[in-house]
Amino acid sequence: MRSKSLLKQSLLKLPLLTSFLACFLALTTITASAQTISISDTVLKMPLAEDVSMDDAVDSMKLRANALNFKLVAELPLSKELEAMGVESGRIGIYQFCDARIANEMLQFNPDFAAYLPCRIALIEDTNGKAWLVTLDLGKIIPGANLPPELMEKAELVRDNIESIMTAGANGDL
Repeated sequence: MRSKSLLKQSLLKLPLLTSFLACFLALTTITASAQTISISDTVLKMPLAEDVSMDDAVDSMKLRANALNFKLVAELPLSKELEAMGVESGRIGIYQFCDARIANEMLQFNPDFAAYLPCRIALIEDTNGKAWLVTLDLGKIIPGANLPPELMEKAELVRDNIESIMTAGANGDL
């Protein structure tokens, strides 16, 4: 008799539990969709000045990086690879810069930083022939990294140096 009573009470609570779960799932979905961001909100993008060639932009970035003690660790001529495959594209080059000491300190603090290494700047030619420099906007990533003050300072230095390298490229500061 008691088990029938418990079963009846449980069945009476089922619609309440179902409603609660439905509300919880709806709120979770709303919260998740409210947190999505556009990919363009995660990048820093600079057009090349009208009088700056793409080759001059690359040379300017390399010179600035050298002056800032940032090493060019890789250069990927993606458009040349596409051309070899018979695919037409505008110019696409990816330039990877790194300060190895700072990179090591970040990795010692949290190995997840490996996903952000090395710092990349892409030179792309859009469908209208306009050249752009594009990189991850470190200004949006750094605040959420929960870094101790001494690493925060270094992360901000990396951000500033990457922006300086891009600015030199965009302006053709040879």
